[in-house]
Amino acid sequence: MNTIESKPKRSAVIFPKHKKVLSILGENLTLAMKRRGVTQEMMHSRTGISKPTLRKILKGDPSVSLGHYVNVLASLGLVDDLTKIAFDDELGRKLQDIKLMNKK
Repeated sequence: MNTIESKPKRSAVIFPKHKKVLSILGENLTLAMKRRGVTQEMMHSRTGISKPTLRKILKGDPSVSLGHYVNVLASLGLVDDLTKIAFDDELGRKLQDIKLMNKK
């Protein structure tokens, strides 16, 4: 008899202050849905995301894949907001400038 051992699902270690960021994202998504009159049932039918997973997203659960968050953002017309993340990388530019200055 062949038995397939299933490995425990690995999840990312998220520090409490970063969990708060996800929690705020979930709150923002909930508010965006309310503003648009989109119910969880409507979101479920638009995205195909299961109701339990959708509830996790709206709570900012870190175990949900980024792809599911993207699908919810897209259905709300907010997916382009993701392109704004790290767009203005002030720290990265400063570090790059320091390297460039030291090459002289």
